[in-house]
Amino acid sequence: MGAEESLPGDGPAPEMHHYYSKFMRECPSGQLSLHEFKKLLGLQGLDPQGEMYITRVFDIFDLNEDGFIDFLEFIAAINLVIRGKIDQKLKWYFKLYDADGNGCIDKKELLSIFAAIQAINGHTNMSAEEFTNVIFQKIDLNNDGELTLEEFINGVEKDKELMELIEKSFDLSNILKVIQTGRRNSI
Repeated sequence: MGAEESLPGDGPAPEMHHYYSKFMRECPSGQLSLHEFKKLLGLQGLDPQGEMYITRVFDIFDLNEDGFIDFLEFIAAINLVIRGKIDQKLKWYFKLYDADGNGCIDKKELLSIFAAIQAINGHTNMSAEEFTNVIFQKIDLNNDGELTLEEFINGVEKDKELMELIEKSFDLSNILKVIQTGRRNSI
């Protein structure tokens, strides 16, 4: 049985087929490069901070780190955004913030990634500095200036306001809408 065939009652098969068709239409090679990813989302010509953010998102979606997002990685990313449980999303956010990959987030990393997200999303009611200070003030319990994954998840899960702030600030639904409806600027 081919990958596109499905048995009756298979659950999300029609949705999967829809995404597969869109993915292959946008990316006939089956491999989405960073350049194609930016083009798909209509995010060419960003400022350096915006470029940094979209590159981090791409790198995190590129699970096998081969420089391309294939269909399985694409579906994993969509599933995380749509159906991901909160702890999965928090792990994803942590990975996004932890730019140097050392397993801790420091203020500089958080400030940098939040400023980059602001450059893309454009709407926020607090500065990158305020956002960073709020996060560290609320969840850096040992005041060492770094957040471990455990501190981050525990701190955010215990604080409803902080959870809402993070979810709003790092909302990927705009990226998902573009993926679902096709290119922002159709050719």
